[in-house]
Amino acid sequence: MMEQTAPKKRQGSQLIRFLIYLRDRFDLHEGKEDELDTIEYIRKNVEFKGANLWILIFAIFVASIGLNVNSTAVIIGAMLISPLMGPIMGIGLAAGINDFELLKRSLRNLGVAVFIAILTSSIYFFFTPLDDAQSELLARTEPTIWDVLIALFGGLAGIVAGSRKEKSNAIPGVAIATALMPPLCTAGYGLATMNFYYFFGAFYLFFINSVFISLSTYLIVRFMKFPKKEFMDEKKEKRVQTYITLFTLLTIIPSVYLAYGIVVRTLWQEQARRFIQVEMKFPRTQVLNSNFNYSSNPPQIEVMLIGEELDQEILEITKSKAADYNLGGTEIIIQQSGNSSTDLNVLRSDILKDLYERNEEVIRNKDERIALLEEEVANYGQIRALGPEIAQEAKINHPNLRKFTLNRTVLSDLEKAQTDTLLMAFAEFTRKPNTAETNRLLNWLKVRTKSDTVALILK
Repeated sequence: MMEQTAPKKRQGSQLIRFLIYLRDRFDLHEGKEDELDTIEYIRKNVEFKGANLWILIFAIFVASIGLNVNSTAVIIGAMLISPLMGPIMGIGLAAGINDFELLKRSLRNLGVAVFIAILTSSIYFFFTPLDDAQSELLARTEPTIWDVLIALFGGLAGIVAGSRKEKSNAIPGVAIATALMPPLCTAGYGLATMNFYYFFGAFYLFFINSVFISLSTYLIVRFMKFPKKEFMDEKKEKRVQTYITLFTLLTIIPSVYLAYGIVVRTLWQEQARRFIQVEMKFPRTQVLNSNFNYSSNPPQIEVMLIGEELDQEILEITKSKAADYNLGGTEIIIQQSGNSSTDLNVLRSDILKDLYERNEEVIRNKDERIALLEEEVANYGQIRALGPEIAQEAKINHPNLRKFTLNRTVLSDLEKAQTDTLLMAFAEFTRKPNTAETNRLLNWLKVRTKSDTVALILK
Protein backbone atom coordinates (compact mmCIF):
# COMPACT_ATOMS: atom_id res chain seq x y z
CA MET A 1 0.00 0.00 0.00
CA MET A 2 2.86 2.37 0.88
CA GLU A 3 4.60 1.48 -2.39
CA GLN A 4 1.55 2.60 -4.45
CA THR A 5 1.15 5.86 -2.50
CA ALA A 6 4.77 6.97 -3.05
CA PRO A 7 4.62 6.92 -6.91
CA LYS A 8 1.31 8.81 -6.84
CA LYS A 9 2.86 11.53 -4.65
CA ARG A 10 5.85 11.76 -6.98
CA GLN A 11 3.57 12.05 -10.02
CA GLY A 12 1.51 14.73 -8.27
CA SER A 13 4.59 16.77 -7.36
CA GLN A 14 5.95 16.50 -10.93
CA LEU A 15 2.64 17.76 -12.31
CA ILE A 16 2.65 20.68 -9.87
CA ARG A 17 6.24 21.56 -10.80
CA PHE A 18 5.32 21.40 -14.51
CA LEU A 19 2.31 23.69 -13.99
CA ILE A 20 4.47 26.14 -12.02
CA TYR A 21 7.03 26.04 -14.84
CA LEU A 22 4.30 26.84 -17.39
CA ARG A 23 2.97 29.66 -15.20
CA ASP A 24 6.44 31.21 -14.99
CA ARG A 25 6.93 30.82 -18.75
CA PHE A 26 3.69 32.64 -19.56
CA ASP A 27 3.81 35.24 -16.78
CA LEU A 28 3.09 38.64 -18.34
CA HIS A 29 4.39 40.42 -15.27
CA GLU A 30 7.93 39.18 -15.98
CA GLY A 31 9.94 42.05 -17.48
CA LYS A 32 6.96 44.38 -17.21
CA GLU A 33 7.60 48.11 -17.00
CA ASP A 34 5.98 50.16 -14.28
CA GLU A 35 2.30 50.61 -15.19
CA LEU A 36 2.47 54.39 -14.84
CA ASP A 37 5.39 54.52 -17.29
CA THR A 38 3.43 52.39 -19.79
CA ILE A 39 0.39 54.65 -19.41
CA GLU A 40 2.56 57.71 -19.99
CA TYR A 41 4.22 56.04 -23.02
CA ILE A 42 0.84 55.41 -24.69
CA ARG A 43 -0.51 58.80 -23.62
CA LYS A 44 2.37 60.61 -25.41
CA ASN A 45 1.62 58.82 -28.70
CA VAL A 46 -2.06 59.82 -28.66
CA GLU A 47 -1.59 63.45 -29.66
CA PHE A 48 -1.75 64.39 -33.37
CA LYS A 49 -0.14 67.74 -33.96
CA GLY A 50 3.08 69.18 -35.30
CA ALA A 51 5.51 66.52 -36.52
CA ASN A 52 3.06 63.64 -35.96
CA LEU A 53 0.50 65.22 -38.24
CA TRP A 54 3.03 65.90 -41.00
CA ILE A 55 4.40 62.35 -40.72
CA LEU A 56 0.84 61.06 -41.13
CA ILE A 57 0.28 63.20 -44.25
CA PHE A 58 3.54 62.06 -45.85
CA ALA A 59 2.81 58.43 -44.95
CA ILE A 60 -0.64 58.71 -46.54
CA PHE A 61 0.91 60.04 -49.75
CA VAL A 62 3.41 57.15 -49.76
CA ALA A 63 0.67 54.56 -49.13
CA SER A 64 -1.57 56.10 -51.83
CA ILE A 65 1.24 55.94 -54.36
CA GLY A 66 1.92 52.33 -53.36
CA LEU A 67 -1.73 51.41 -53.88
CA ASN A 68 -1.78 53.38 -57.15
CA VAL A 69 1.23 51.57 -58.65
CA ASN A 70 0.37 48.26 -56.92
CA SER A 71 3.64 48.11 -54.95
CA THR A 72 3.46 46.02 -51.76
CA ALA A 73 6.91 47.18 -50.61
CA VAL A 74 5.91 50.86 -50.78
CA ILE A 75 2.68 50.17 -48.84
CA ILE A 76 4.61 48.34 -46.11
CA GLY A 77 7.03 51.28 -45.85
CA ALA A 78 4.12 53.68 -45.41
CA MET A 79 2.63 51.54 -42.64
CA LEU A 80 6.00 51.50 -40.83
CA ILE A 81 6.19 55.30 -40.60
CA SER A 82 2.50 55.81 -39.83
CA PRO A 83 1.68 57.02 -36.27
CA LEU A 84 -1.96 55.80 -36.34
CA MET A 85 -1.53 53.15 -33.63
CA GLY A 86 -1.17 55.77 -30.84
CA PRO A 87 -4.77 57.04 -30.45
CA ILE A 88 -6.26 53.59 -31.14
CA MET A 89 -4.30 52.03 -28.27
CA GLY A 90 -5.09 55.15 -26.21
CA ILE A 91 -8.82 54.42 -26.51
CA GLY A 92 -8.36 50.87 -25.17
CA LEU A 93 -6.10 52.08 -22.36
CA ALA A 94 -8.52 54.85 -21.36
CA ALA A 95 -11.42 52.38 -21.19
CA GLY A 96 -9.29 50.00 -19.13
CA ILE A 97 -8.21 52.54 -16.48
CA ASN A 98 -11.43 54.62 -16.43
CA ASP A 99 -9.69 57.76 -17.74
CA PHE A 100 -12.50 59.65 -19.45
CA GLU A 101 -10.30 62.62 -20.36
CA LEU A 102 -7.80 60.34 -22.12
CA LEU A 103 -10.69 58.62 -23.89
CA LYS A 104 -12.04 61.93 -25.22
CA ARG A 105 -8.55 63.06 -26.26
CA SER A 106 -7.85 59.75 -28.02
CA LEU A 107 -11.17 59.84 -29.89
CA ARG A 108 -10.65 63.48 -30.88
CA ASN A 109 -7.12 62.83 -32.17
CA LEU A 110 -8.20 59.66 -33.99
CA GLY A 111 -10.99 61.64 -35.66
CA VAL A 112 -8.50 64.32 -36.76
CA ALA A 113 -6.11 61.66 -38.07
CA VAL A 114 -8.83 59.86 -40.03
CA PHE A 115 -10.13 63.12 -41.53
CA ILE A 116 -6.64 64.27 -42.57
CA ALA A 117 -5.80 60.81 -43.97
CA ILE A 118 -8.94 60.54 -46.11
CA LEU A 119 -8.63 64.16 -47.28
CA THR A 120 -4.96 63.66 -48.26
CA SER A 121 -5.58 60.43 -50.16
CA SER A 122 -8.64 61.94 -51.87
CA ILE A 123 -6.55 64.86 -53.12
CA TYR A 124 -3.87 62.49 -54.43
CA PHE A 125 -6.31 60.16 -56.22
CA PHE A 126 -8.25 63.12 -57.64
CA PHE A 127 -5.16 64.44 -59.46
CA THR A 128 -3.26 61.23 -60.27
CA PRO A 129 -3.41 60.18 -63.96
CA LEU A 130 -3.40 56.50 -62.91
CA ASP A 131 -7.03 56.00 -61.92
CA ASP A 132 -7.37 52.21 -62.29
CA ALA A 133 -8.10 50.21 -59.13
CA GLN A 134 -5.17 47.80 -58.70
CA SER A 135 -5.25 44.49 -56.79
CA GLU A 136 -3.64 46.00 -53.64
CA LEU A 137 -6.39 48.62 -53.53
CA LEU A 138 -9.23 46.18 -54.23
CA ALA A 139 -8.03 43.93 -51.39
CA ARG A 140 -8.95 46.70 -48.92
CA THR A 141 -12.56 47.19 -49.97
CA GLU A 142 -14.14 44.36 -47.99
CA PRO A 143 -13.11 42.96 -44.57
CA THR A 144 -12.87 39.21 -43.95
CA ILE A 145 -12.68 37.07 -40.81
CA TRP A 146 -8.90 37.05 -41.20
CA ASP A 147 -8.79 40.85 -40.86
CA VAL A 148 -10.71 40.59 -37.57
CA LEU A 149 -8.38 37.92 -36.18
CA ILE A 150 -5.27 39.80 -37.30
CA ALA A 151 -6.50 43.00 -35.62
CA LEU A 152 -7.34 41.15 -32.37
CA PHE A 153 -4.10 39.18 -32.02
CA GLY A 154 -2.02 42.02 -33.45
CA GLY A 155 -3.47 44.40 -30.86
CA LEU A 156 -2.68 41.90 -28.09
CA ALA A 157 0.92 41.70 -29.28
CA GLY A 158 1.13 45.49 -29.47
CA ILE A 159 -0.04 46.25 -25.92
CA VAL A 160 2.05 43.43 -24.42
CA ALA A 161 5.13 44.76 -26.22
CA GLY A 162 4.31 48.32 -25.13
CA SER A 163 4.16 47.26 -21.47
CA ARG A 164 7.73 45.83 -21.49
CA LYS A 165 10.78 47.57 -20.05
CA GLU A 166 12.65 46.90 -23.28
CA LYS A 167 10.59 48.15 -26.22
CA SER A 168 10.63 45.86 -29.27
CA ASN A 169 9.65 46.29 -32.92
CA ALA A 170 6.26 44.68 -32.23
CA ILE A 171 4.21 47.89 -32.53
CA PRO A 172 5.48 48.74 -36.06
CA GLY A 173 4.86 45.08 -36.88
CA VAL A 174 1.29 45.37 -35.61
CA ALA A 175 0.81 48.48 -37.78
CA ILE A 176 1.92 46.46 -40.81
CA ALA A 177 -0.11 43.34 -39.97
CA THR A 178 -3.35 45.16 -39.18
CA ALA A 179 -2.96 47.45 -42.23
CA LEU A 180 -4.52 50.63 -40.86
CA MET A 181 -3.18 52.95 -43.57
CA PRO A 182 -4.30 51.22 -46.80
CA PRO A 183 -8.03 51.15 -45.90
CA LEU A 184 -8.01 54.91 -45.27
CA CYS A 185 -6.23 55.49 -48.60
CA THR A 186 -8.75 53.24 -50.33
CA ALA A 187 -11.58 55.23 -48.71
CA GLY A 188 -9.96 58.36 -50.14
CA TYR A 189 -9.83 56.68 -53.56
CA GLY A 190 -13.55 55.88 -53.30
CA LEU A 191 -14.31 59.48 -52.39
CA ALA A 192 -12.17 60.89 -55.22
CA THR A 193 -13.78 58.61 -57.81
CA MET A 194 -17.28 58.85 -56.25
CA ASN A 195 -17.28 55.08 -55.75
CA PHE A 196 -19.05 54.83 -52.41
CA TYR A 197 -18.90 51.03 -52.37
CA TYR A 198 -15.11 51.32 -52.08
CA PHE A 199 -15.39 54.18 -49.58
CA PHE A 200 -17.74 52.46 -47.13
CA GLY A 201 -16.10 49.04 -47.55
CA ALA A 202 -12.62 50.39 -46.83
CA PHE A 203 -13.80 52.55 -43.93
CA TYR A 204 -15.65 49.54 -42.52
CA LEU A 205 -12.36 47.58 -42.63
CA PHE A 206 -10.51 50.41 -40.83
CA PHE A 207 -13.27 50.63 -38.19
CA ILE A 208 -13.17 46.88 -37.50
CA ASN A 209 -9.37 46.89 -37.22
CA SER A 210 -9.40 49.91 -34.88
CA VAL A 211 -12.10 48.51 -32.59
CA PHE A 212 -10.41 45.13 -32.15
CA ILE A 213 -6.99 46.69 -31.52
CA SER A 214 -8.62 48.88 -28.86
CA LEU A 215 -10.48 45.86 -27.47
CA SER A 216 -7.27 43.82 -27.16
CA THR A 217 -5.58 46.77 -25.41
CA TYR A 218 -8.53 47.01 -23.00
CA LEU A 219 -8.39 43.27 -22.19
CA ILE A 220 -4.64 43.25 -21.46
CA VAL A 221 -4.86 46.43 -19.36
CA ARG A 222 -7.62 44.86 -17.27
CA PHE A 223 -5.85 41.50 -17.07
CA MET A 224 -2.59 43.08 -15.89
CA LYS A 225 -4.53 45.22 -13.39
CA PHE A 226 -3.25 48.62 -14.43
CA PRO A 227 -4.07 51.22 -11.76
CA LYS A 228 -7.36 52.95 -12.44
CA LYS A 229 -7.72 56.68 -12.31
CA GLU A 230 -8.89 57.81 -8.88
CA PHE A 231 -11.39 60.58 -8.22
CA MET A 232 -11.88 62.63 -5.08
CA ASP A 233 -15.60 62.84 -5.77
CA GLU A 234 -17.28 59.40 -5.66
CA LYS A 235 -20.27 60.61 -7.67
CA LYS A 236 -17.99 61.82 -10.45
CA GLU A 237 -16.11 58.50 -10.37
CA LYS A 238 -19.35 56.53 -10.77
CA ARG A 239 -20.48 58.85 -13.57
CA VAL A 240 -17.16 58.39 -15.42
CA GLN A 241 -17.35 54.61 -14.95
CA THR A 242 -20.89 54.68 -16.36
CA TYR A 243 -19.75 56.70 -19.40
CA ILE A 244 -16.81 54.34 -19.98
CA THR A 245 -19.03 51.27 -19.66
CA LEU A 246 -21.62 52.68 -22.06
CA PHE A 247 -18.94 53.63 -24.58
CA THR A 248 -17.35 50.18 -24.34
CA LEU A 249 -20.68 48.41 -24.82
CA LEU A 250 -21.76 50.70 -27.67
CA THR A 251 -18.47 50.01 -29.42
CA ILE A 252 -17.99 46.32 -28.74
CA ILE A 253 -21.54 44.98 -29.22
CA PRO A 254 -21.99 46.35 -32.79
CA SER A 255 -18.41 45.31 -33.61
CA VAL A 256 -18.99 41.75 -32.42
CA TYR A 257 -22.21 41.64 -34.44
CA LEU A 258 -20.41 42.96 -37.53
CA ALA A 259 -17.55 40.51 -36.96
CA TYR A 260 -20.07 37.67 -36.75
CA GLY A 261 -21.53 38.81 -40.07
CA ILE A 262 -18.04 38.80 -41.59
CA VAL A 263 -17.48 35.24 -40.35
CA VAL A 264 -20.78 34.04 -41.83
CA ARG A 265 -20.09 35.76 -45.16
CA THR A 266 -16.54 34.37 -45.36
CA LEU A 267 -17.75 30.81 -44.68
CA TRP A 268 -20.51 31.23 -47.27
CA GLN A 269 -18.02 32.40 -49.90
CA GLU A 270 -15.70 29.45 -49.20
CA GLN A 271 -18.59 26.99 -49.54
CA ALA A 272 -19.72 28.71 -52.76
CA ARG A 273 -16.24 28.30 -54.26
CA ARG A 274 -16.14 24.62 -53.25
CA PHE A 275 -19.58 24.06 -54.76
CA ILE A 276 -18.47 25.46 -58.13
CA GLN A 277 -15.13 23.63 -58.12
CA VAL A 278 -16.62 20.23 -57.23
CA GLU A 279 -20.12 20.18 -58.72
CA MET A 280 -19.68 22.19 -61.90
CA LYS A 281 -17.28 19.90 -63.72
CA PHE A 282 -18.73 18.81 -67.04
CA PRO A 283 -17.05 16.88 -69.92
CA ARG A 284 -17.50 19.48 -72.66
CA THR A 285 -18.57 22.53 -70.69
CA GLN A 286 -16.46 24.80 -68.49
CA VAL A 287 -17.04 27.60 -65.99
CA LEU A 288 -16.00 30.81 -67.70
CA ASN A 289 -16.76 33.19 -64.84
CA SER A 290 -18.43 33.22 -61.40
CA ASN A 291 -19.64 35.99 -59.07
CA PHE A 292 -20.74 35.83 -55.43
CA ASN A 293 -23.18 38.35 -53.97
CA TYR A 294 -23.86 37.65 -50.30
CA SER A 295 -25.40 41.07 -49.64
CA SER A 296 -28.37 40.49 -51.95
CA ASN A 297 -31.61 39.01 -50.66
CA PRO A 298 -31.37 36.07 -51.05
CA PRO A 299 -27.60 35.57 -51.54
CA GLN A 300 -26.73 34.86 -55.17
CA ILE A 301 -24.17 32.79 -57.05
CA GLU A 302 -23.89 33.72 -60.72
CA VAL A 303 -22.09 31.29 -63.02
CA MET A 304 -21.31 31.69 -66.72
CA LEU A 305 -20.78 28.42 -68.60
CA ILE A 306 -19.03 28.06 -71.96
CA GLY A 307 -19.08 25.05 -74.23
CA GLU A 308 -21.73 22.47 -74.99
CA GLU A 309 -25.17 23.59 -73.81
CA LEU A 310 -26.47 21.53 -70.86
CA ASP A 311 -30.02 20.24 -70.43
CA GLN A 312 -32.21 22.02 -67.92
CA GLU A 313 -32.56 18.76 -65.97
CA ILE A 314 -28.78 18.56 -65.42
CA LEU A 315 -28.71 22.16 -64.27
CA GLU A 316 -31.51 21.58 -61.76
CA ILE A 317 -29.75 18.50 -60.36
CA THR A 318 -26.57 20.57 -59.98
CA LYS A 319 -28.44 23.36 -58.21
CA SER A 320 -30.06 20.89 -55.81
CA LYS A 321 -26.61 19.83 -54.57
CA ALA A 322 -26.03 23.31 -53.12
CA ALA A 323 -27.77 22.23 -49.91
CA ASP A 324 -24.91 19.77 -49.28
CA TYR A 325 -22.57 22.79 -49.01
CA ASN A 326 -24.73 24.71 -46.50
CA LEU A 327 -25.94 26.99 -49.29
CA GLY A 328 -29.62 26.51 -48.61
CA GLY A 329 -31.62 29.61 -49.51
CA THR A 330 -28.94 30.75 -51.98
CA GLU A 331 -30.18 31.62 -55.46
CA ILE A 332 -28.00 30.02 -58.13
CA ILE A 333 -28.12 31.67 -61.55
CA ILE A 334 -26.52 29.69 -64.38
CA GLN A 335 -26.07 31.31 -67.77
CA GLN A 336 -25.05 29.36 -70.86
CA SER A 337 -23.60 30.92 -73.97
CA GLY A 338 -24.61 28.21 -76.43
CA ASN A 339 -22.74 26.15 -79.04
CA SER A 340 -19.19 25.23 -78.05
CA SER A 341 -17.50 25.89 -81.39
CA THR A 342 -19.22 29.26 -81.73
CA ASP A 343 -18.30 30.17 -78.16
CA LEU A 344 -14.68 29.24 -78.64
CA ASN A 345 -14.45 31.18 -81.89
CA VAL A 346 -16.04 34.25 -80.28
CA LEU A 347 -13.75 33.92 -77.26
CA ARG A 348 -10.69 33.54 -79.49
CA SER A 349 -11.77 36.55 -81.53
CA ASP A 350 -12.25 38.64 -78.39
CA ILE A 351 -8.84 37.64 -77.06
CA LEU A 352 -7.12 38.49 -80.33
CA LYS A 353 -8.96 41.81 -80.50
CA ASP A 354 -7.94 42.64 -76.95
CA LEU A 355 -4.33 41.69 -77.62
CA TYR A 356 -4.27 43.77 -80.80
CA GLU A 357 -5.74 46.83 -79.08
CA ARG A 358 -3.29 46.55 -76.20
CA ASN A 359 -0.29 46.13 -78.47
CA GLU A 360 -1.38 48.37 -81.33
CA GLU A 361 1.15 51.06 -80.46
CA VAL A 362 3.91 48.48 -80.02
CA ILE A 363 3.02 46.94 -83.37
CA ARG A 364 2.98 50.39 -85.00
CA ASN A 365 6.44 51.18 -83.62
CA LYS A 366 7.72 47.83 -84.82
CA ASP A 367 6.26 48.46 -88.28
CA GLU A 368 8.01 51.82 -88.42
CA ARG A 369 11.31 50.23 -87.44
CA ILE A 370 10.85 47.45 -89.99
CA ALA A 371 10.05 50.00 -92.72
CA LEU A 372 13.19 51.97 -91.83
CA LEU A 373 15.33 48.83 -91.91
CA GLU A 374 13.80 47.78 -95.23
CA GLU A 375 14.62 51.20 -96.66
CA GLU A 376 18.22 50.93 -95.44
CA VAL A 377 18.57 47.42 -96.88
CA ALA A 378 17.12 48.62 -100.20
CA ASN A 379 19.61 51.49 -100.32
CA TYR A 380 22.50 49.15 -99.57
CA GLY A 381 21.29 46.74 -102.26
CA GLN A 382 20.89 49.52 -104.79
CA ILE A 383 24.41 50.84 -104.19
CA ARG A 384 25.87 47.33 -104.31
CA ALA A 385 24.14 46.69 -107.63
CA LEU A 386 25.22 50.05 -109.06
CA GLY A 387 28.82 49.75 -107.85
CA PRO A 388 30.32 47.81 -110.81
CA GLU A 389 28.28 49.83 -113.33
CA ILE A 390 29.39 53.16 -111.88
CA ALA A 391 32.98 51.92 -111.77
CA GLN A 392 32.92 51.21 -115.53
CA GLU A 393 31.40 54.63 -116.28
CA ALA A 394 33.99 56.32 -114.07
CA LYS A 395 36.78 54.49 -115.96
CA ILE A 396 35.48 55.95 -119.24
CA ASN A 397 35.49 59.48 -117.82
CA HIS A 398 38.84 59.02 -116.03
CA PRO A 399 41.21 56.74 -118.02
CA ASN A 400 43.85 56.85 -115.24
CA LEU A 401 41.38 55.26 -112.74
CA ARG A 402 42.71 51.83 -111.67
CA LYS A 403 40.51 50.79 -108.67
CA PHE A 404 37.08 51.98 -107.58
CA THR A 405 34.50 50.97 -104.94
CA LEU A 406 31.26 52.52 -103.68
CA ASN A 407 29.40 51.73 -100.46
CA ARG A 408 27.27 53.14 -97.65
CA THR A 409 28.80 53.58 -94.20
CA VAL A 410 27.75 54.95 -90.77
CA LEU A 411 29.54 58.15 -89.74
CA SER A 412 29.67 59.08 -86.04
CA ASP A 413 30.02 62.73 -85.09
CA LEU A 414 31.73 62.52 -81.68
CA GLU A 415 31.34 66.21 -80.87
CA LYS A 416 27.59 66.33 -81.57
CA ALA A 417 27.02 62.71 -80.45
CA GLN A 418 25.13 61.97 -83.69
CA THR A 419 25.31 59.28 -86.36
CA ASP A 420 24.45 59.54 -90.04
CA THR A 421 24.51 57.29 -93.11
CA LEU A 422 27.05 58.45 -95.69
CA LEU A 423 27.85 57.38 -99.27
CA MET A 424 31.57 56.72 -99.50
CA ALA A 425 33.68 56.18 -102.66
CA PHE A 426 37.26 54.95 -102.91
CA ALA A 427 39.30 55.68 -106.04
CA GLU A 428 42.91 54.72 -106.91
CA PHE A 429 44.62 56.30 -109.93
CA THR A 430 47.80 55.32 -111.81
CA ARG A 431 48.95 58.89 -111.21
CA LYS A 432 47.68 61.40 -108.68
CA PRO A 433 44.75 63.45 -110.14
CA ASN A 434 44.72 67.23 -109.95
CA THR A 435 42.06 69.23 -108.11
CA ALA A 436 39.92 69.83 -111.20
CA GLU A 437 39.76 66.11 -112.01
CA THR A 438 38.96 65.26 -108.39
CA ASN A 439 36.11 67.80 -108.28
CA ARG A 440 34.77 66.54 -111.63
CA LEU A 441 34.66 62.94 -110.29
CA LEU A 442 33.01 64.03 -107.03
CA ASN A 443 30.30 66.12 -108.74
CA TRP A 444 29.61 63.35 -111.22
CA LEU A 445 29.17 60.81 -108.37
CA LYS A 446 26.61 63.08 -106.65
CA VAL A 447 24.57 63.37 -109.84
CA ARG A 448 24.94 59.69 -110.73
CA THR A 449 23.96 58.37 -107.29
CA LYS A 450 21.43 61.18 -106.58
CA SER A 451 23.12 61.91 -103.24
CA ASP A 452 23.66 65.30 -101.65
CA THR A 453 26.90 64.24 -100.01
CA VAL A 454 29.57 61.80 -101.15
CA ALA A 455 32.82 61.19 -99.30
CA LEU A 456 35.65 60.57 -101.78
CA ILE A 457 38.87 58.92 -100.71
CA LEU A 458 41.78 59.10 -103.17
CA LYS A 459 44.93 57.05 -103.38
